[in-house]
Amino acid sequence: MRHRKKGRKLGRTAQHRRATLRNMATSLFRHGRIETTTAKAKELRPYAERLITLAKRGDLHARRQAARKIQDREVLGHLFDDIGPRFSQRPGGYTRILKLGARKGDAADMSLIELVD
Repeated sequence: MRHRKKGRKLGRTAQHRRATLRNMATSLFRHGRIETTTAKAKELRPYAERLITLAKRGDLHARRQAARKIQDREVLGHLFDDIGPRFSQRPGGYTRILKLGARKGDAADMSLIELVD
């Protein structure tokens, strides 16, 4: 039984998994959408939505908490100055995952994760 074993391991160590999510969230906020495997997209969704919720709060403590996860200052500024206010009236559900089908090389399920307009 796998009770209380939330999350996917993604074939990585804990540190590598943490770095992968940080980099994917940074890319998502920089470009607005990224193409990745479905498993990674499903893991990224709650991670990114938590950061957007911090950006909606917008105070100094929230900015410092988000800076622990997003280490690119330019992207952090974009998150707090543009993305947070854009979703200020939305009570959640800031991202969308669209299935793209199988990747040609290894038949991995691919998805597009994007910020909702």
